[in-house]
Amino acid sequence: MKSIILILVNVFLLQTIFMAQGDLEINHYCSKAHSANGYFNPKHINRSSDDSYDLKYYRFEWTIDPAIYYISGTVTPYFSVESDGFNQMAFDFSKKLIIDSITYHGQKLTYDQPSAYKLMVKFPAQISNGTIDSISITYHGAPPSGGLGSFTQSTHSGTPILWTLSAPFGSQDWWPCKNGLDDKIDSIDVFITTQNAYKAASNGTFMGEKEVNAAHKVHHWKHRYPIAPYLVAIAVTNYSVFTHNVELSDGSSMPMVNYVYPENLNNATSGTLANVKALQFFDSLFIDYPFKKEKYGHTQFGWGGGMEHQTMSFVTNFDWGLLAHELAHQWFGDLVTCGNWEDVWLNEGFATYLEGLSRERHPQNPNDWFNWKRGKVNSIISNPSGSVKVDNVSSVSRIFNGRLSYNKGSYLLHMLRWKLGDEPFFRGIRNYLNDKSYLFATTPQFTKHLENASGESLSEFFKDWYEGQGYPTYNIKWAQSGNTVKIKIEQTTSHPSVSFFEMPVEIKLSNGSESQFIRLDHSSNGQIFDVDIPFQATQAEFDPYLWLAAKHTITKDNAILSSLEDDALSNIEISPNPFKDILNFVNISNLDFDCTIMDVSGKIVKKGKLWQNKESIDLSHLTNGMYFIKLQENNGKINLMKVIKN
Repeated sequence: MKSIILILVNVFLLQTIFMAQGDLEINHYCSKAHSANGYFNPKHINRSSDDSYDLKYYRFEWTIDPAIYYISGTVTPYFSVESDGFNQMAFDFSKKLIIDSITYHGQKLTYDQPSAYKLMVKFPAQISNGTIDSISITYHGAPPSGGLGSFTQSTHSGTPILWTLSAPFGSQDWWPCKNGLDDKIDSIDVFITTQNAYKAASNGTFMGEKEVNAAHKVHHWKHRYPIAPYLVAIAVTNYSVFTHNVELSDGSSMPMVNYVYPENLNNATSGTLANVKALQFFDSLFIDYPFKKEKYGHTQFGWGGGMEHQTMSFVTNFDWGLLAHELAHQWFGDLVTCGNWEDVWLNEGFATYLEGLSRERHPQNPNDWFNWKRGKVNSIISNPSGSVKVDNVSSVSRIFNGRLSYNKGSYLLHMLRWKLGDEPFFRGIRNYLNDKSYLFATTPQFTKHLENASGESLSEFFKDWYEGQGYPTYNIKWAQSGNTVKIKIEQTTSHPSVSFFEMPVEIKLSNGSESQFIRLDHSSNGQIFDVDIPFQATQAEFDPYLWLAAKHTITKDNAILSSLEDDALSNIEISPNPFKDILNFVNISNLDFDCTIMDVSGKIVKKGKLWQNKESIDLSHLTNGMYFIKLQENNGKINLMKVIKN
């Protein structure tokens, strides 16, 4: 345990250097990454062990003493047969637990455990395709666990506690399941028998307690929404319980039920009450809270961070950011669950971004939203490589990489919002949620909804920002002549997987009393823009609202006023230079140009059209000196060149 703590401390210190607001996300990440150490099974990365049947319902009956690392009970799955010739079924289940019996219609079944996490149950005869049936598996023992992971016994203030955290692969440690990302259980009932001194928390609606004997009670939770196996959870200790009433956007109300340590009751009460505002915000911004017929709630547990168990997030404390993050998962991760672990950003990137949006709507201090964005950008650019798409799904630490799956995933969404605009961005997300409710989803499915809402192709964006690695560095030069500001944008990328990031860029031009924000569609390296402003700018600021995950330099450079770099413009010959009275233009490009001649103060001295042939312009009326010729194409591209009259 000591070595694990030291590793986590080092991770925390490194992340703190780069992230102003990242502590909560680091804890959340670590809770998931370490929960799977020691029992990761590559065969169960995305797919379950058996697609010949569909899970319909589970009845869980467990006996738990939180002072003892042990579980016993009976699990009864109901299933629909989905194939012909069905005479056996496979579960993911640890061989370290002892199976007492497996029964089917009162008859004991034979079974085999060919590997550490494989249970094969055999039926006496074939069951017809389409049949709904059930078996009961009775077992007991001490489950395996990856450090402080899937099944944990501990204490708080001297009182024992037992809790579970199964993401991403831990369900198989403590109950027989289909452990992939392709079969949600339609509904569950959870019955937990424990001593009278304790309370048991789980998913769904609490149906009450029933006395078993003088010393024990059974606690019943009922959940009637589809649920992924890794989101099933229990916790048992001497909880204090309280409830907030939440008014939802459709006029209905719902309980927020909280199971907390008695010693933390005051902090928990104020923290969860604040979380009501975040729930109401998400409920109005996206679609209705997905489980409003039951509840939302919090259960305090002993690991640093949180876990978004469906309808009942497990949390270590009651800070705004942690609670908002886990709450956001009820839409992104629970209602719609990533269909494979390479797309985990659909869970974690969204939850991280919504935690940020909650700060935008309800800032905890005047700079809360800006500091959140600055922390995420600093984290992303702290390393030149790494993709949002998980490139090694057999590494749990890579799946739950804080910089990539969480922070860069959240900024992928932030940049899409900037690129598309608020209305199509949020409409596309709402359509995605409605389409994939209670199902699994992939990145291409999400992308399609944004494309349909915006009318834009996002192939290049996702190729660069989701599949590609790294980030851009912008080198921006600007200068002003008269009312025209010339801006040149060059870009380098931190990783060779992306040659160029096409993104809108925002520049703020100001002089202390006046300012103007300019949005530039940066589509090619070295692109030059001319913008007109009604004042003389003294400074320019890149991306003032932090829309982009990027580095930059920005400098004022009058030399760009005389640059000529556009390919089309390079086909224009001007002679002689210096000239005396007549200036000759030869335009062999296939384009027409607007031609404006200005003196060094920016005053226009001649204006006209330069056609696709030879033109001679009489400038004998001008005094000797330097002049600038501005040539502008029909597509808006502008460049300037310098000539001398003597």
